[in-house]
Amino acid sequence: MKHQEINKQAVTSSFGAGKLVVLGGGESGVGAAVLGKQKGYEVFVSDAGEIARKYKEVLLKHEILFEENKHTESKVLVADLVMKSPGIPETVPLVLKLKAEGISVISEIEFAAKYTEATIVGITGSNGKTTTTMLVHHILKDAGLKVGIAGNIGISFAKQIAQGAQENYVLELSSFQLDGIENFNSHIAILTNITPDHLDRYDYDFEKYIASKFRITKNQKASDYLIYDADDEAINTWLKAHQTKAQLLPFSLKKELAYGAFLKDNNIIININKDTFKMPISTLAVKGNHNVKNTMAATMAAQLLQIRKETIKESLANFEGVEHRLENVAKVKGVEYINDSKATNVNATFYALECMDRQTVWIVGGVDKGNDYSDLLPLVREKVKAIVCLGLDNQKIKDMFGSVVDIVVETAGAEEAVKVAHKLSENGDAVLLSPACASFDLFENYEDRGRQFKGAVRNL
Repeated sequence: MKHQEINKQAVTSSFGAGKLVVLGGGESGVGAAVLGKQKGYEVFVSDAGEIARKYKEVLLKHEILFEENKHTESKVLVADLVMKSPGIPETVPLVLKLKAEGISVISEIEFAAKYTEATIVGITGSNGKTTTTMLVHHILKDAGLKVGIAGNIGISFAKQIAQGAQENYVLELSSFQLDGIENFNSHIAILTNITPDHLDRYDYDFEKYIASKFRITKNQKASDYLIYDADDEAINTWLKAHQTKAQLLPFSLKKELAYGAFLKDNNIIININKDTFKMPISTLAVKGNHNVKNTMAATMAAQLLQIRKETIKESLANFEGVEHRLENVAKVKGVEYINDSKATNVNATFYALECMDRQTVWIVGGVDKGNDYSDLLPLVREKVKAIVCLGLDNQKIKDMFGSVVDIVVETAGAEEAVKVAHKLSENGDAVLLSPACASFDLFENYEDRGRQFKGAVRNL
């Protein structure tokens, strides 16, 4: 009972002091460790792999005990509270053992939120969450608000709070981060869309993944808001079957809405305050239907925070977009090279192919997370002239698209993929890196994949 009593008190109050064990010595783990030490915890960081030098230096500076390349159970199971990094699955034996002992296992987001009174805009979804997070942050910053950006992006939420709290935070939240919340709440929650992703972490059960995303509204009250894609089947089905206390704010490209945001005559129209917000999509800095939706969501969040219409419009017009997301790299001999390395699932790649307005050599592949590529077939048939595979196992891609694309070539790295794509393309074409897969077979992460692609393009 000892652990359960401590943890009930810990999770419902301000955690109090005790033993905090942090599993994972990356950005979120080290941030939580620093905040925990500041709040009077006895902190121990344990990482099954090697801790990067920059994080070790932070731990040493703050005199925080740590271990790497192992988890010593005797040092972990004495915890009063465990902060688990989002990359560690809920099903690993150590996490199951902690839970069996009655020890609370939470995310950095849950831990950090206890120590701030700031207004939080939380953003989740299978795609578009990074762009939407950066858009909201950009608008609020332009408006002069004191605002931090964290979550799945940039400096950890916990570390920012330890360094001095902002009045507002915009948080990009993955399903893994949401799995580790108990009492965390966003005053404004944005759900950009839900399509199959990370199914390997959810027993290949789409319903479990949907439920994970909707944890963002779990603790919302009647004074809070849930902004969501009204065109999304999975979202609509869940909302019909479940209750949320939050006020619902839909956005749509397909239908006019009496309340919310919609598209009419190539103008974004938003009716949530007394006066209507109207902006032509031609003036947006980011292009594509998916970015119209991201803009609608970000604009409604900004309006709820009382940002002036003119400020919002100026911010939307000068927003620079996200690296590795439909990023124009260079034009070489009349061929446009586009880096969409952040497209780690099928739906993100669907958006990218939808934006292509010319014949395309498509670089695709990596670690498949249970992908169903069939939705891409019409776009591939229409727009793709050749496929360059970039992964260790490309059989699924070859089986799906071999009958609709004449040329399918396998490559073993970014440099080779770019060289092959260069040979297969001609003046007026595009070469699109949009892998629809995770990157961990050949690269450190999607950023590394994108940077290697850009480097190879510049070396042509």
